[in-house]
Amino acid sequence: MTGVVALSICLLFDNRSEQALRKLWDRLEDRGIATLRSHTHRRHRPHLSYVVLLQWELATVREAVAALPDGGPVDLSFDALGTFRRGRTCLVPAVPGDLVPRQQAVAEKVRATSALVHEHYEVGRWLPHCSIAPRTRLEQLSIVAGTVYDILPLAVRITNAALIDSSTGQIWPLPNVP
Repeated sequence: MTGVVALSICLLFDNRSEQALRKLWDRLEDRGIATLRSHTHRRHRPHLSYVVLLQWELATVREAVAALPDGGPVDLSFDALGTFRRGRTCLVPAVPGDLVPRQQAVAEKVRATSALVHEHYEVGRWLPHCSIAPRTRLEQLSIVAGTVYDILPLAVRITNAALIDSSTGQIWPLPNVP
């Protein structure tokens, strides 16, 4: 393991979808809500995490995930606003039938490398989401909800996947979309 806080196997959006999500971040920032745009290293990209690892060997994980079949692009519709503990707000998609088995295959493949999978990304525990604001305070929820519901439903397309270092934003593109 390197000095990275977490390594994520992420699904990335096509340019149109990424720009729509970045515009949402901008609208929220303009309203005083800190989003992933201004969070930590400021290199975050809109994404949907398949799996987050707490311990791993980068080359081994990269090789294992790259060996999975390419499932091709994924079309999603974000239809809801979600919240997690500690104030993380996110967009919640309607989940196509093949997305959960694809996530499970990734989780099982990386666990087989002896990587430590974060408990919320284990098979049967994963809740697909696209984080928008990492530390929303209770009094900000109405602003977030109003801003988000102005753009929902939002049709997006996932066309790429990558490993992403959460502490620096460094990206290692994958040759497939597992």
